Amino acid sequence: MTQRHRISPRALIIGLIGAAAACFVVAWAELVVASIQIAICQFAPAAIGLLLIVVLVNAGVRAVTRRIGLQAHEVIVVYVMILVAALTCSRGLLERWLPALVAVNYYTNESNHWQTTFYPHIPQWAVPFDVKGGGQQPIVKSFYEGIRPGQPIPWRPWAGPIAAWLVVVLALLFAYACLAAILRKQWVDNEKLTFPLVYLPLEMAKDQGGTGSFFSNRLTWIGFAIPTLVFTLNGIHCIVPSVPQIPVQYPLSPAFSAMGRPWTDIGDVTAYCSLAALGFSFFLPAQLLFSLWAFFVFCRIENVVFSTFGASFEAMPLYPTSIWNGYQVAGAYAVLSAYLVKSSLPHLRTIWREATTAREDPADREFLSYRVAIFGLIVSSAVAVYWFAALGMSVWMAVVELGVYLFMVVLVMARSVSEAGMLMTETSFRPVDIVRIFTTRTALGPSTLTALSFADAAFTRDLRGNLLSTFLDGLKMSDMVKLDRRHLFYAIAIALIVAIVLGGAIQIIIPYQRGAISLYGYSYQWNAMAGFQHFQPAIDAPDKYDARLPVFFASGVGLTIFLAYMRMRYTWWPLAPLGLALSGSWSMIVFWFPIFIAWCLKSIILRYGGMKTYMNLRFFFLGLILGEFSQAVIWAAIASIWRVPAPFFPWP
Repeated sequence: MTQRHRISPRALIIGLIGAAAACFVVAWAELVVASIQIAICQFAPAAIGLLLIVVLVNAGVRAVTRRIGLQAHEVIVVYVMILVAALTCSRGLLERWLPALVAVNYYTNESNHWQTTFYPHIPQWAVPFDVKGGGQQPIVKSFYEGIRPGQPIPWRPWAGPIAAWLVVVLALLFAYACLAAILRKQWVDNEKLTFPLVYLPLEMAKDQGGTGSFFSNRLTWIGFAIPTLVFTLNGIHCIVPSVPQIPVQYPLSPAFSAMGRPWTDIGDVTAYCSLAALGFSFFLPAQLLFSLWAFFVFCRIENVVFSTFGASFEAMPLYPTSIWNGYQVAGAYAVLSAYLVKSSLPHLRTIWREATTAREDPADREFLSYRVAIFGLIVSSAVAVYWFAALGMSVWMAVVELGVYLFMVVLVMARSVSEAGMLMTETSFRPVDIVRIFTTRTALGPSTLTALSFADAAFTRDLRGNLLSTFLDGLKMSDMVKLDRRHLFYAIAIALIVAIVLGGAIQIIIPYQRGAISLYGYSYQWNAMAGFQHFQPAIDAPDKYDARLPVFFASGVGLTIFLAYMRMRYTWWPLAPLGLALSGSWSMIVFWFPIFIAWCLKSIILRYGGMKTYMNLRFFFLGLILGEFSQAVIWAAIASIWRVPAPFFPWP
């Protein structure tokens, strides 16, 4: 076995600086500028922008003396630390968690009577405001409306709730690490998944100059130039409207609506023209590309068919898809998660034997030892269940919440990144939606519904920034550059500490100084309140059991089993079950069109140019990714410094 590299002190120091920079850049760009979300993707533009700076500086250093330049494994350490910090500071944790602790108090009023509906069921230790007081208490009002000049930030009331929430936050983060250690060998070595999101950082890290290298390849810069031209022109248009722009989104829904029913119920159909998504999609298998866009179309046709038979479009609660598709997706997730476990059984038996005998190959050790990973997953899951129960959930609901979230949703979302290269991890249902197959929301009780409102906002509803997939991508890259996986764990742990401590402080300071009401509305208003608004009617009056839901769920289960059977039985079968699981998600609403174009291009290239042409063109498509994401970082900086509007980037 080839000797693996250990983490170097200089890589760790540079990674720490990069992680700290990511905390500032992401918080300012996403919350204050608010028009460019540079870290909601699994492949965060903020991380790529900072990586590009590191690589360019390193190239300059190596030009002077190659001896002190960073090696490929060191660049990957820096990149992973930056990426983890960026995602954690964005939708991965902080932008959902911190606003959720105060929004319910600020938006309490006489018309919604949240004070009597929810406050009696909120533990005092979980929030910084007084649960026995009224709405818009001073600590919350100053968070949303800003403090007066010279007034200190009220840190003390936040200390206790943040410390209490850190118990479940750290438990879930450690559970991700345990799952990554358990899954790595199965997904990387045994199944050999493609991990499309690692190609660009690996090419950048391994570039040593010379003919044929990434930065010296002409196709790289041709690809880079196209999004640079598009977004430079669009950015100038935002400042000087007389300058023409190149549209990067085309709403198609109005054209269908003009045709009347049933086409008015087709749902959201918008062609977002992301060149970066086109670049990533180029590296996916053609059959998977076909499955992804075909099931998006299937979802829309299904809406039209339902409307034809008299069923108007009915939205899945808190998701941009129909209720029938949302429960079909839930059925697909149930089958896929069961399949992932079944296909991994030989591997799971092996690691169980190694865990119980405490054997570990020192030359090929995992992210965590199998003993730590297995028993750590059990303990961290138990801690999370206990914490959710302390928050107010019934014990059985806490088990369902953790089980569905961690072992269904997060697992399948990580698979969608590792296999399908999805830039955003978002599903179409929550754990409570599974419970609604069997009972009503009212039956759960007000205490459980109150706790679910917090948990939905902080963890289970919007899953963009899934750190499990990031850990797995990091492990894949560590193998490619021969980096010690255990040392990668240490680097990630340090980056998480920086992100939570520094990023958390920044995301408390900014609202108090600028007023959260003037910041990014999704984080401070919509997401933080969505659960409370959804559950309040069920507390005020009993809701009725919906007998359609188990039928929709069963149809998703049956269709997924059929797709899996056909895919295993016939090599020509083009539809993958993962396509159904992602069909109604926001991710597919945003990326179906680039995926469709990539499928067309890849089919033509492979048919008429062969594999050699395909491999030669990879630099062009990597250049598209680098160009679009670099422009996102550049325009975020321009908008921050000169207070000018930024162009729209097609991954909202």
